[in-house]
Amino acid sequence: MPIDARAALAAEPRRAEIAWNHKDVQLYHLGLGAGTPATDPDELRYTLESRLQVLPAFATVAGAGTAAFGGMGAPGIDVDLAAVLHGGQIVRVHRPIPVTGRAVQTSKVAAVYDKGKAAVIVLRTEASDDEGPLWTNDAQIFVRGEGGFGGERGPSDRLTVPDRDPDRTVERPIREDQALLYRLSGDWNPLHADPAFAKPAGFERPILHGLCTYGMTLKAVTDTLLDGDVSRIAAYRTRFAGVVFPGETLRIRMWAGDGRVQVTVTAVERDDAPVLADTLVEHS
Repeated sequence: MPIDARAALAAEPRRAEIAWNHKDVQLYHLGLGAGTPATDPDELRYTLESRLQVLPAFATVAGAGTAAFGGMGAPGIDVDLAAVLHGGQIVRVHRPIPVTGRAVQTSKVAAVYDKGKAAVIVLRTEASDDEGPLWTNDAQIFVRGEGGFGGERGPSDRLTVPDRDPDRTVERPIREDQALLYRLSGDWNPLHADPAFAKPAGFERPILHGLCTYGMTLKAVTDTLLDGDVSRIAAYRTRFAGVVFPGETLRIRMWAGDGRVQVTVTAVERDDAPVLADTLVEHS
């Protein structure tokens, strides 16, 4: 079997030392569309080094973007990357991420689920510095054609959209060059830049990184409902439900609850086609 769940789960975690500074943080935020208007004090919290805070979704690119797929080379994981989809992402921060830092990051396979016609591999990366744990990242990797091995089906993380109007709805435009800027944070997949690569993959043109939409959405929730204070964010999860193209507009609907914000994200120009689903921000 291409996936040996027992071997994958028993494998020793991979260890790497990572580092980042204010330029990495600023580049990441700019890749999410921060800085418009450029002199807006609220935007300067994401773009000016003397006022800088770090959006927790930065954990997905710290160390040049190794967090999402850092465990795909683990023993027991031998799959065709053409059959691999990034199904979902969870980031949990244990304290605010420093603007400049060094950390040890470990990557391992935390779970392997059997969905019948597909498998879901949960790749977990954890980062700690001299002061203790910083973040935990879980990337849910959907592998077509690799199910049916008799494993556990796994939990359901589906959320029911509240039966009422959203508390807030905002729209965020995606610049035509946004994928080109975002990829400088570490995801160099040509699917997001090269039309000649995107077309054989079934897309009329390059698509935006799912983790870019992920970060844009967290920033929108933070700025709209959390007073722009990233230190209030404890955890953030989503399921990638569809693609989005540079030049389109995200419609982000938010339902506020007790210490949580539930979110849906759609593409305005394509009749609100789903982009992110089962999305939840936990906060103080």
